[in-house]
Amino acid sequence: ISNLVLVSGQCQSDQRQLLLELNLSGSFRSTTFATPLGRLMKWNQTKDCCSWEGVSCDAGGHVIGLDLSIRGISSPIDDSSSLFRFQHLQRLNLAFNWFKTSFPTGFDKLENLNYLNLSYSGFKGQIPVEISRLTRLVTLDFSAFPISKTSLKLEKPNLDMLVQNLTRLRFLYLDGITISATGNELCRDLLPFTKLQVLSMSDCYLSGPIPSFSSFKNLRELNLGDNQLSGTIHSTDWSGLSKLEIVDLSNNKLSGTIPPTLFGIQSLRRLFLSQNQFNGSIGDLHGKASSLLGTLDLSSNKLQGQFPMFVFELHGLTLLDLSSNNFSGLIPMSAFPNLRNLSDLDLSYNRLSIDAPATNISPPSFPTFTALELASCNLTEFPGFLKNQYSLNYLDLSNNQIHGEIPNWIWKSINLWYLNISQNFLVGFERPMKNINSGIWILDLHGNQLQGQVPILPSYATYLDYSDNISALFYQLILFASFFSLSNNNIHGSIPESLCNHTNLQVLDLSNNSMSGPIPQCLFQMSRSLGVLNLRRNNLSGIISDTFSKSCRLQTLNLNQNLLEGKVPKSLGNCKMLEGLDIGNNQINDSFPCQLKNITMLRVLVLRSNNFNGHIDCPGTPNNFRGKLHLTCLGTWKAMQPNPDKNQSELKHLQFEDFGGGVKYQDAITITIKGLELELVKILTMFTSIDISYNNFEGPIPGVIGKFKELLGLNFSRNAFTGSIPSFFGKLQQLDSLDLSSNSLRGEIPFRLANLNFLSFLNVSINKLVGPIPTSTQLQTFSEASFENNTGLCGPPLKTACGLPSAKEDSPSDSETGSIIDWNH
Repeated sequence: ISNLVLVSGQCQSDQRQLLLELNLSGSFRSTTFATPLGRLMKWNQTKDCCSWEGVSCDAGGHVIGLDLSIRGISSPIDDSSSLFRFQHLQRLNLAFNWFKTSFPTGFDKLENLNYLNLSYSGFKGQIPVEISRLTRLVTLDFSAFPISKTSLKLEKPNLDMLVQNLTRLRFLYLDGITISATGNELCRDLLPFTKLQVLSMSDCYLSGPIPSFSSFKNLRELNLGDNQLSGTIHSTDWSGLSKLEIVDLSNNKLSGTIPPTLFGIQSLRRLFLSQNQFNGSIGDLHGKASSLLGTLDLSSNKLQGQFPMFVFELHGLTLLDLSSNNFSGLIPMSAFPNLRNLSDLDLSYNRLSIDAPATNISPPSFPTFTALELASCNLTEFPGFLKNQYSLNYLDLSNNQIHGEIPNWIWKSINLWYLNISQNFLVGFERPMKNINSGIWILDLHGNQLQGQVPILPSYATYLDYSDNISALFYQLILFASFFSLSNNNIHGSIPESLCNHTNLQVLDLSNNSMSGPIPQCLFQMSRSLGVLNLRRNNLSGIISDTFSKSCRLQTLNLNQNLLEGKVPKSLGNCKMLEGLDIGNNQINDSFPCQLKNITMLRVLVLRSNNFNGHIDCPGTPNNFRGKLHLTCLGTWKAMQPNPDKNQSELKHLQFEDFGGGVKYQDAITITIKGLELELVKILTMFTSIDISYNNFEGPIPGVIGKFKELLGLNFSRNAFTGSIPSFFGKLQQLDSLDLSSNSLRGEIPFRLANLNFLSFLNVSINKLVGPIPTSTQLQTFSEASFENNTGLCGPPLKTACGLPSAKEDSPSDSETGSIIDWNH
């Protein structure tokens, strides 16, 4: 790349002084430890400076190479920095720091630079035109994080102005920089640079047709992924590119057919065309595709036709991803032994079937799979070609049509850490075997037809008699599991306490079965490790044990639709990370669970259909002057209140993710909203809901609810609330569903309720409301059923006419303000 000579002569005194000024100026600091640069790099000042870490010198003792990458440097660099006085400097690497400043202009003083790497260094704003004066540059890397506030721009100067004088460029990396050029402009700007070997411009807002690179005969790597390029790829664009090894055009808007000439580049090793709109068949390419191809990713397109048999000729394949297309036909088992290096295979979301008769293939004659996904293919039995695979690492056969029993050979893959065979038609297990795998982290069996009981697991097991003991099988299977799901099966019987022996469990999901009996106390004690405990829709009885750990890590607790009694345990207040709590549809008899008041993360609360009673009165600190209590303690639910610093682009789903490998458990909460019972499988973190319906709560609606301006759903129906409808509801601008029906609310409907522009469901029926329904486009769009059975209510949409509506504005009551309430009275 350059003629840099790494020969250390005796360090010149002026060079040493410049290096020390970098340290002594204090301008470079570690973001974590605020450590001076010299100490961070462990420079020993008793030694020659040419031997210092990150420093390279020529034979004359001049610093010609400086590598300050990955140092956590955060202080800004200005044009007066000693950095720009290294006149002999040829290589400079400041990558992966956090300078958090505008791009300095002093780099043009380093006129001997041939290598400049400022990637992910935190500089922001416009790249200065002075860079164009570094005419000796061979490598230029300005890559940046595209979604950060420090993203770089190439506007003035634009790409053409930046590179027009850099005639020696061979390696150009501009990933994540806002360029906003069209493909034609890109081609025009780079046309003189036919000796480029690497062009990487992913996520640069490039649009329009993809340019032709047929004249770039020296190109080895081309990365234009994550842009908005459109149109077709022409066959002639790839002829003559005999040195091209990597092509990444993924996540664009490219369409049409994929030209055979692209596959036919004999030097090609990695090809990424996923997440486009390519259609048609990739055809019969026998003998044409590169024999060096190791990665082929064509996922998430509109490709169709028979399974591309030419892939079995690509003996060097390590990753093959054809998922989310429309391929069909049989895949012959006998062809897979040709792919001896295959480590990742994803054929999910197609219409494929496997021609896989149950045959015994010895391990030496078969490829080693370390990741396998065949989700959503038309498999009707476990594919026989996997039978003797002892090196499986990741196996996903979910969402298929696999019938019968889970074969015992599957447990003998000693390297298996991920196993997902959910959403099939499996009914049980074959007779267990000895020496099964005990290293599975993720075990997902949900959505099958498994029957029987969860076996009682021994407290300690070595090699037991597996001939008829399924308990030993399960003990081994979940010994190290962090994720275990048996939900949506036909499991009955009780939950064995022996499950608590497996302290690695982070997610336990036994929901939607027919399990009965009490919930073992030790499961709640496991809350120090468990992030998700989902036992909903069973027939569990007894109480919720008051044994939640003081170091509780639960994020989701779902016990909905069981037969649980008693009270909400006080120790549940230890679960400060709780985001979703659903104990609805049980027989709990308690007052409002004030132990939840300090759980600031709480977003979804479901107490529906229990026997809760009394006021919603969680008093805060006594006021010593008035001897009264403030109803403000529920104001600690910060997740339900506005956050002005929240970045809407960072909204994510509520999910527990702590397994490694990107494995996630998606929370599901059943709520009643808009009059319908809905199961929300994907809950945005912006979603907040309170459902305390079908209980015996009484008294006024507490004013603290007026603080929850992030609420989307509120259901207080079927209780005994009294007083008026507070006008503060008009301030809950995010509210989408409000149900106050079947209470004893009096007075008029507040005019402010008409301010709720996003309200799509309202029910105030079966109360004691009076007066005219406020006239507004919003309220008149609701059905008559939303207001019926209020004998004093009149006006549209009701058929009962009334006189002129009252013009007076509602005066806030104590229930609205929630300011001072004497609970001792």
